[in-house]
Amino acid sequence: MLRMTQADAVAKAIIERLDGKVVLGLPLGLGKANHIANALYARAATDRSISLRIFTALTLTPPEPGSLLEKRFMGPILERTLGGYPELAYAQAQRRGGLPPNIEVDEFFLQAGMWLNDPEVQQNYISANYTHASRYILERGCNVVAQLVAKGEGAERYSLSCNTDLTLELLKAKAEGRTDLILVGQVNSQLPYMPGAAELPPEAFAMMLESPEVEFPLPGPPKQPVSLAHYAMGFHVASLIPDGGTLEIGIGSMGHAVAHALILRHRQPARFAEILKALAPPDDPLERHTGPFEEGIYAATEMFVDAFLELYRAGVLKREVDGAVLDAAFFLAPRDFYAALRDMPLEERAKFRMTDVGFVNELHGADFDKRVADRKGARFVNNAMIATLLGAVASDALEDGRVVSGVGGQYNFVAQAFALPDARSIMTLPASRQASDGPESNIRWSYGHTTIPRHLRDMVVTEYGVADLRGARDAEVIARMLEVADAGFHQTLADQAKAAGKLAADHRISAFAADNTAGALSERLEPFRKAGDLPPFPFGSEMTEVEQGLAPVLQKIKAAAASKADIAALALRGLAPGKNPPGLAEALERLGLSKPRSLEERLYARLVRGAFAER
Repeated sequence: MLRMTQADAVAKAIIERLDGKVVLGLPLGLGKANHIANALYARAATDRSISLRIFTALTLTPPEPGSLLEKRFMGPILERTLGGYPELAYAQAQRRGGLPPNIEVDEFFLQAGMWLNDPEVQQNYISANYTHASRYILERGCNVVAQLVAKGEGAERYSLSCNTDLTLELLKAKAEGRTDLILVGQVNSQLPYMPGAAELPPEAFAMMLESPEVEFPLPGPPKQPVSLAHYAMGFHVASLIPDGGTLEIGIGSMGHAVAHALILRHRQPARFAEILKALAPPDDPLERHTGPFEEGIYAATEMFVDAFLELYRAGVLKREVDGAVLDAAFFLAPRDFYAALRDMPLEERAKFRMTDVGFVNELHGADFDKRVADRKGARFVNNAMIATLLGAVASDALEDGRVVSGVGGQYNFVAQAFALPDARSIMTLPASRQASDGPESNIRWSYGHTTIPRHLRDMVVTEYGVADLRGARDAEVIARMLEVADAGFHQTLADQAKAAGKLAADHRISAFAADNTAGALSERLEPFRKAGDLPPFPFGSEMTEVEQGLAPVLQKIKAAAASKADIAALALRGLAPGKNPPGLAEALERLGLSKPRSLEERLYARLVRGAFAER
């Protein structure tokens, strides 16, 4: 293994070894060796005789706030969560309008919503199940993988840490003689050293970059506030998870909602049942679980998210399989998650086992029977964007084909739910959304893109309930989907189904579902919110108290901006005389608007006042 302290020297050595034809594999998300990738990009950008093709996924690109208000609010928060992270040069070039002709970038999973309007990224996107990605990497002739690694103490060992997912599969292919790619590492001391399959000896690497000059803070996506709609979904989902079962959840506020609900169920089962009673119909036919966790749950999940760490701390994630409470393929989380793992004793850290993506996302293999037995009572929880009345789901792309994110492992988990004897796939989505021209239903009669086909329909959860679709007749599926749809769209959706002859002409929505409105939901949950059962940030926040109070205010301004009449009305409210609402002075100070100077600042100060007055 060549040890180097300069990224450019590593890039030079790679290019020379590969005769100027570099097919670079970069891990998904956190595990990219940014300095090595940027040094390769810099050499290829200035020397067109070099061919550089990059195959990767989830390039982490800091968002660019648009308005003055967004910049002033998000700037300090982004510095706390992403500050110091070296942006990838190829992503910067894509943002500026394109790559040099000798450099190509293919991704199989995109940062959500980041590249919707970038033709080059959209055209080079590769639609792939996560478990098929290593195959595609090999087929494209990948000859080098550059990965961020953690260095062990004492005996020299390295850990793939956050991204065992595809790298272990590629190294297996190399051991079997199916590729001669080389592995190049970049040490980052902030990366938690994960033991077990993630550990590699020095001889596994062709080169290693290690120097204080290439150390950088790990990016940590900030925690998002949990809305009442997400809490409603979270409590429904938590009631579907049996004690002794297996769980998979994803990143973001939906995962936090589920985890918080599970912890409340474990610690205060009576209170959990009370909240669930407020959400579920009186004649609910579903089997619900409301008791504490005696055996606990085990996680077999593609992504190790911070919500699992919270479940472990609370004593919910405790069922062990071969000494581990969790098997995962990669992790990406807020910065306090990395610190918690680093501070954990190594023997305890080993309970969180990082492995290849094929192990967690698939069942086939020599140990098939054992995987089936270990994953008893599995519940695979995934987010969706659109669901049809017939049970198909769109999660990764829009109707016109533009990719929002990617399929990732969603299809794999749905397939597992049908292959395992007692597992279920649970798709969560808000019943409606606020579009530029008004509210839109996320449940449609039909949609021009599908991620999960209707023949794999299982459970769909909205804030208004659970639609159990598995094995049901089409008319039953439609009726159950209508029961969890927003009441404002019931008539249109039912009429479309009836016109197609798929729903009886005399079908009627239940009285409970007829009240599926945001106002009614808020009324049901308000007592629990006031009592502190539904905190906006159940597991803490990178935002200050002032910022937490500002976030919904700025969301209100953003929503109003979609309509000239609404934004004008908000501005007028900001002119109304009266006592300043609590928190307004601190909010204006935080935004630098307490003494507005320009016309733009005065307008934004007025809008903030108007939004505070509406709270």
